[in-house]
Amino acid sequence: MFAKILEDEQIDKIHQKSLDILKNVGVIVPHEEVLARFATIGADVDSKRSLVKIPSDLVMEFISKAGKKFAIYGRDLSKKAEFGVGKRNYNTSAGQTFWVDNIGDQRRHSTLNDVKEAVRFADALDQITIPGAMSDPLEIPIEWRCLQVAFEMVSHTDKPIYFWFNDRNSAKQLIDFLVTLRGDEKSAQKYPLFYPLFEPVSPLSFPFNGIDLLFETARLNLPVHIGPMAQMGISAPATIAGTLAQENAEILAAICITQLIREGMPICYGGICHAFDMRTAQIIFGGPEQAIFSVATSQMGKHYGFPVYINAGLTDSKRPDAQAGLECGITLSLGVASGADIFGHMGICGMDQGASLDILVMQSEIISYVESASRMLNFDDDDFAMNIIDDVGPKGTFLNKLHTVKNFKKELWFPTLLDRKNYGNWLKNGAIGMEKRCRIRKEEILLKHKTEPLAEDIKTDLEKVIENVKKNLTK
Repeated sequence: MFAKILEDEQIDKIHQKSLDILKNVGVIVPHEEVLARFATIGADVDSKRSLVKIPSDLVMEFISKAGKKFAIYGRDLSKKAEFGVGKRNYNTSAGQTFWVDNIGDQRRHSTLNDVKEAVRFADALDQITIPGAMSDPLEIPIEWRCLQVAFEMVSHTDKPIYFWFNDRNSAKQLIDFLVTLRGDEKSAQKYPLFYPLFEPVSPLSFPFNGIDLLFETARLNLPVHIGPMAQMGISAPATIAGTLAQENAEILAAICITQLIREGMPICYGGICHAFDMRTAQIIFGGPEQAIFSVATSQMGKHYGFPVYINAGLTDSKRPDAQAGLECGITLSLGVASGADIFGHMGICGMDQGASLDILVMQSEIISYVESASRMLNFDDDDFAMNIIDDVGPKGTFLNKLHTVKNFKKELWFPTLLDRKNYGNWLKNGAIGMEKRCRIRKEEILLKHKTEPLAEDIKTDLEKVIENVKKNLTK
């Protein structure tokens, strides 16, 4: 049984309001080919304004046709992230403009070297299913930036990866890259390594490049995460109900677009709307509204049968402190209880203020905690231990029993960062707090973790793909 905020009649009301928005208000779709396809199937298209009004029956038809289960695979095919099958996945940020080396220091612009470090770091964290680039390296020309990022990522992790796509041409490069990595097009389609985020621009519009690049990813039928980041009070109504209806409308419109490009394209419903803080003029990552949005959008996505992606486990704090622990822990706990499939973007320092490995260390501990609290419990006869209780009897101890030795490691969660020492031992160990423990753990991972190297022949082939792209673009 999943946690819920919305009653069935409220889910239906949001759904109906979203259909009304699409039918009567419409969405901006600045892409001639897609507009033509909408017109062909009977949508109301105003070509001069690039405005499409979508009848409700068409929306429901496209929802029914969209793929609702998929997986992405690392270069090690045993390392995969599955969607729509009741499993949970965690990804780090796809890329931030700024990087925070040490908490409290000035930010700097992210670099390609940060991509390498971030991916190798996420490779070391068992809690992270899909390493993200965490850095958007501006020193790499935009024409082949995502291709170079993808190469560095597969060189430093054998898990599936996540990063920003740019445009149709770069998407074509990435498809060629994936085919080269897998050996042929059939294997590349069967074992996708990554997927694009299709992000509507709230309110009710779409970016040309976001649509256009899907014509290339459709070649391998790559799954698509749809995630409008509607902000309550600035790019969506200043009410939770209104924001949910608009966010849902934007996602449903995006589903229609994907299915017009390729029927059956797998979809992840990305309910990543946020509130907007009128005092600070900043998006809110960790407020109670985010917990509400996470659960409510999970319910909406599951209502349509889609796997769901939510922004839970994030924080507005710039330090791995009590505020960060509170915000990350509560929003992630409720997000997990809602039944969502993937949670991100871990490793963000504050509300899109930069990338921080210190924050990521803390979040990985919180994920481990929440996952342990969400585990399946056993109630077999051996677990009830009636014979042991009888043997110990009143006022006895279980400490010296073989049953205790046999079971305590699987029944107890042991923290990596959280402090459980008595006061005296805590003092002897420097009386350090969470922020310092995160820094120490970060430095240990960066010093010690080694990743499985990319095979030399595959590395050479991938480097040739990059070089050919650079040559063609500089002619």
